[in-house]
This record gives sequence, C-alpha cells and structure tokens, in this order.
Amino acid sequence: MTVHELSRSDARRVAVRAQLLDRSPPGGLLDVVRQLTLLQIDPVAAIAPSADLVAWSRLGSSYSPAELDTALADRMLLELRAMIRPREDLALYRADMARWDQAERGELPGWRASLRDWVRANDACRRDILDRLGSSGPLPTRDLPDSCKLPWHSTGWTNNRNVTQLLEFMVLRGEVAIAGRRGGDRLWDLAARVYPDDPLVPREEARRLRNERRLRALGIARARGPECAVEPADVAEAGEPAAVEGVKGTWRVDPSLLDQPFSGRAALLSPFDRLIHDRKRMVELFEFDYQLEMYKPVAKRRWGYFALPILYGDRLVGKLDAAADRKAGLLRVNAIHQDVPFDGTMTAAVDDEIKDLARWLELDLTLPG
Repeated sequence: MTVHELSRSDARRVAVRAQLLDRSPPGGLLDVVRQLTLLQIDPVAAIAPSADLVAWSRLGSSYSPAELDTALADRMLLELRAMIRPREDLALYRADMARWDQAERGELPGWRASLRDWVRANDACRRDILDRLGSSGPLPTRDLPDSCKLPWHSTGWTNNRNVTQLLEFMVLRGEVAIAGRRGGDRLWDLAARVYPDDPLVPREEARRLRNERRLRALGIARARGPECAVEPADVAEAGEPAAVEGVKGTWRVDPSLLDQPFSGRAALLSPFDRLIHDRKRMVELFEFDYQLEMYKPVAKRRWGYFALPILYGDRLVGKLDAAADRKAGLLRVNAIHQDVPFDGTMTAAVDDEIKDLARWLELDLTLPG
C-alpha cells in the first residue's frame, strides 16, 4: 500500500478538519458527538464544563448546555467511564464487558488479575448493590450498601471508598451504568435498564470499528501507542499509512480527509479538547508548548489556571488566560499569550471568538489593562 507523504501542515489540516474545527458547518450537537465519538467529562468549570466548551468550540453561541442535558436525559447520548458517547456506540464495548475478567490469550496481567480477585472477594457486596438497584434504582453512590469484606486500599483519594471502586469495576463488567446525574452526583442503575438493547458486536470486530471511528475523529494518529486507561490514542491498522515530514515513524491517516480544500478559522479550545489531548501528537504535529497548570503553584504558572489553547487555521498560536466570575457577571480575560505575533486579521478573529465566548456564557467581558 502506498504511504501518503504529508507535510506537517497537511497533517494538521487533516486533524483540524476531522475535529470539526475548520469552517465547514458541523450540524447539531448529536452530529458533533458522533463525529468526535466522545465528550470528556471533567468537574473543573473555571470557564464552563469541558464537554460544553468542546461543543461551543464547534457550534458557537447558538449551542445551549440544555441540549446536552436533554440528549443525556433522552439517552441519545450515554455516559461511560467519564466519557459521553453516542448511544449506538455502546454496542462496541459490550463484548469486552462480557469478558472483563478473561484474558484474550494466556494469563491476565498481574494488575488486572488483582482487580479481578478484589471484585471476587467482595462478591456479596456486588450482589447487594445489584439487588438494591434492581428494586430502587437509579440511586446515588451514598445510598448503596457497603458490605465489602476486603477494603479497597490506595494511597490516593479512593482509599476505603469500597462502593465507589466496586461500581467502577461493575461498569467494566457491564452490570451497572450511569443513568443520569443529580447535581454533581452520579445516579446508578442496572445496565440493562440504561444501555440500548442492540446486538452485541463480536470482540474483534468491535475493536476494529472503534479504531476506525477513532481515526475518523482524529484524522491522523499513530498505529501503536502507550496503553491508556479509558480511550486509546492509537488506531492499529485503521486507515492508510502516512509519513509526516520532519516527524519520525509511521502514522495512520483517514484517506477521505486528504486532498480537500481547507478553510481555517479561530477557535478557543478546552484543555481537554481531543485536538490536543494527546500531548505527544500535539508536539509532533503542532509544535505547541502547553500544559494544564491548575495543579501548579501560582508562581510557577506561565499561562494561567485554566488557559485555553488558541487555534488559528491549522496552527496553535497562543493561550487565553480567562475565568468566569459568575457572581460578578463577568468573563475576566487576564492575558492573551501569543506564541507567534498576531497580525491584524488574527487579532480580530481571536477577539471575535472571545466575544462569542462571553455572549454564550451570558457574561460581560473585561479585558486586561
């Protein structure tokens, strides 16, 4: 098979187009999520929840967070492991759920075997949770019984959070699911009452389809990469091979996104946006220096607590340090960090995006100086 020879600009344009961040009209919210395959949930809302920021970056101020609430309530979109996914995609995960504690070949790796053994040791608690949900679900975590015989030990915040951890493993087993949220609390129910009753897709076919959809969403990705806990960044043999000028190794590219006219725009991105979520790919293709700094001491921050990467055309050109002060009714812009000098056209386009962000948030805009 021919290896596509791409410049960095070619590769970036494929990625931007796949992520619906060019000038092509993206349709509505469901169209956006189906193309991106997921919206990541994150509790930090210094400006707005990340899932809403990602939708706004594609749809503009015509998007309302109520649309996402409605799609989740109607179960057109479903939450799975802190990711919002199209309901039809759940069929691609159920074969893995059915064989969660089984190795594909050989023995389970040690860490997975230890998780399996912990769940087995607390099988009575697992059954108690299923019984309670069966009779009274959906329920928040605090209303579920903790009859675990073997406590969950961790050096982190999950230490002794037995029910919380057991529920996460029961999601992986396909037994329980998030039926909705009440405030910040997840509501749990039996998976059979939440997930669509679509035919189970065999494991190998499901993996192939997930890789193909991931590549369609990313445009260009590595065939192999480090293991990721929830959503991989690699795509195996999906698409076609490509080489990117100035970047070592072979990539996989969605050929339908090649050789198309490109019309870029300005966009402000969530720190969890899929265009930049794979930081290694971000550096390789976009040569962009960025870290989320909310966990750093104030004195060590270069760009701000929750700085938004700024996209212009096919380049990441800076960061917006801003925060929503809802009590004061203000979107406070602390700084606009320019990685490259903005010309007049760029400045106007970025300013328009900032104004649209304030309009969407229904906040007045305050600028530095």
